[in-house]
Amino acid sequence: MAKFQCVDELVKALQPIDPVYCLRKNSLKIAAETFKNNFPGDVLYAVKCNPSEMVLRTLIKNGINNFDAASIEEIKLIKKISPESKVYFMHTVKKTNSIHDAYFNYGIKAFSLDSKEELEKILKVTKNAKDLELFLRIQTSNEHSEIDLSQKFGANINESIHLAKLIKLKAKKFGLSFHVGSQCMHPVAYSKAIKDLGTIIKKSGVIPDTINVGGGFPTTYPDLYPQPLQNYFNEIIKGIKKLNLTKEPKLICEPGRALVAESGSTIVKIELKKKQNLYINDGTYGSLFDAGTPKFIFPTRAIQLDNTSSSKRLTPYSFYGPTCDGLDFMKGPFMLPSNIKTGDYIEIGQLGAYGISLRTRFNGFYSNEIHEVEDKPLMSIYEADENHNVKTLFA
Repeated sequence: MAKFQCVDELVKALQPIDPVYCLRKNSLKIAAETFKNNFPGDVLYAVKCNPSEMVLRTLIKNGINNFDAASIEEIKLIKKISPESKVYFMHTVKKTNSIHDAYFNYGIKAFSLDSKEELEKILKVTKNAKDLELFLRIQTSNEHSEIDLSQKFGANINESIHLAKLIKLKAKKFGLSFHVGSQCMHPVAYSKAIKDLGTIIKKSGVIPDTINVGGGFPTTYPDLYPQPLQNYFNEIIKGIKKLNLTKEPKLICEPGRALVAESGSTIVKIELKKKQNLYINDGTYGSLFDAGTPKFIFPTRAIQLDNTSSSKRLTPYSFYGPTCDGLDFMKGPFMLPSNIKTGDYIEIGQLGAYGISLRTRFNGFYSNEIHEVEDKPLMSIYEADENHNVKTLFA
């Protein structure tokens, strides 16, 4: 991995044929410090969002020592890099051999579940261990989020009341958890979910040792400008206080996108221009899945090496990826100079989240070229002005 002062320097030096992924360690540092210094509890990084070893090592170096894992492979990865870190196995549906491996071989005590069957599975595999920390994930509204997770995961309130009583009898520590959905655009989603927890606590009579407010903390995109993250933290604090519990539970959260999105960008090359469609060398089967399926609009910036002066007039474009699949399409709009052409490069920002983790080798198109850069990200939720307006850092 080479290191460059900025993306332009990288492109001029390498003139890459294949996509190049750029990593900004300082962005990870700023994000980690924001959560550590302002969230009123422990911060668990959601490994699925970006499992790059350099990302993980940088987060650990900057004080993120707890991790949300969804698979035994993610657990193995964290334990290889940082054996002393605490890992929570937070997928609510786990293979029996993964539970066994996690508990007996990697010392994992914390597990999530949302059904009686999963509870019985965990207890059976761990031989009714007496040192388990079990989290009951409840179903809550995802109405304020870009990606809904509530259909797949979570027990409803009536189920949760019964499960809370069962888990309390079996676990050394009992936790309640929820997830408001990915890229949550309004802080009130957290206080609504906490209110649901209050209903379960009141009707079950079980006070949790820990409350996990999950992930969903947003980053910023050209069409999505969330409130400052501090507003989310304040809403969580306010919601917890309203529960009026006799014993205040420990708080944890599971940020992914908000911690790593700004740290990464992808450099792509235009292979062909057809009117408003640009055919590029990366796509939905590569680092741009989120631009295709959930239709995220990413910040973009043209890099033209032939001394062409970029037009100041920006034009909306769509992208086609390199594969033979017509689904390899990213509608956008992605705003770029009207005179952009075949052979030019584009930097696509906010790809520190899911850009690396969702890549495939479909059709033989794959690039694992990663370099470090020291310039600022194209957009930042962490660099807001005094009016709390998100700063857009691209031309």
